[in-house]
Amino acid sequence: MVSRSCRCRCSTASSSCWARSSRGACGDGLPPSPSWAPPRPHRSPSILLGVVVPLSCPAQRWGRVSRTGSWLGASLPPGSGPGRMSPARRCRGMRAAVAASVGLSEVSAGSRSGRLFRPPSPAPAAPGARLLRLPGSGAVQAASPERAGWTEALRAAVAELRAGAVVAVPTDTLYGLACAASCSAALRAVYRLKGRSEAKPLAVCLGRVADVYRYCRVRVPEELLKDLLPGPVTLVMERSEELNKDLNPFTPLVGIRIPDHAFMQDLAQMFEGPLALTSANLSSQASSLNVEEFQDLWPQLSLVIDGGQIGGGQSPECRLGSTVVDLSVPGKFGIIRPGCALESTTAILQQKYGLLPSHASYL
Repeated sequence: MVSRSCRCRCSTASSSCWARSSRGACGDGLPPSPSWAPPRPHRSPSILLGVVVPLSCPAQRWGRVSRTGSWLGASLPPGSGPGRMSPARRCRGMRAAVAASVGLSEVSAGSRSGRLFRPPSPAPAAPGARLLRLPGSGAVQAASPERAGWTEALRAAVAELRAGAVVAVPTDTLYGLACAASCSAALRAVYRLKGRSEAKPLAVCLGRVADVYRYCRVRVPEELLKDLLPGPVTLVMERSEELNKDLNPFTPLVGIRIPDHAFMQDLAQMFEGPLALTSANLSSQASSLNVEEFQDLWPQLSLVIDGGQIGGGQSPECRLGSTVVDLSVPGKFGIIRPGCALESTTAILQQKYGLLPSHASYL
């Protein structure tokens, strides 16, 4: 009888073939060959191509299994040492370990005689912010050819905010993070990505002085509001029931911002609702005057509006942020944060409106 090797090309007798079938013969149905040679470890492309691989391989004949149950450095399941499990289960454990070592996953092939090894599903791409640069600086005239880019940035920001996303925006003092104040999930996202204590409040950004009366109980003359807003100040007053209860739930007060920045005023008016606003930086770190300074936050943002460099960027006063003033007590004011407009603000409050300084009560 002429000796023939298996169709699987393992160059060995069928009695020790890695592709031996359950009927005791090789996959091609040929009788065993009288000659025998030590089998070579299979490097079958079937493992990588996602095809069924038979389980019946006498692993003890490979000469690669140690008494600790490892093969080529790949750990096998517990109890897979010599004499503790069948050759088929040993082989299956080895194939699973080898597949895992190259990043493949094992799934059922719908048959008792095989397993299907497939590459893992690709991991979802890391989120990243879209960057839109504002054309020019300041307000853009309606007839200007740059108006299209300005409008595109506004529409994109409004769409993201309405979807509950967090957007980086330029203001008159610093770059800020804005989200819909009515969206509790977005508020939590702001605290999370900044690493900010939830005991610290977020300001509310509005588009017009008239909107202040909807969200606050105002106890100062309207002329005082118009003297300070829009401007680099945050006015703290008693909040109304119109605001989301999840926004600063620990205090009955709220800080109102109307930045002296054309894009932010247009954005707040187009959004038609209050925006929660805070500085674009990790808590306890320096504030940002350009978008590159908070680039570490970009992967957690949906959109970054690049309005260029804010202020001169040379003196430390540029990073002080807005001046925060407590106006919740009639006839008095309290400076909570000096900010970048302390002198001009206190002059208006004291000299023009006769308010007396008091201890600040806002957190």
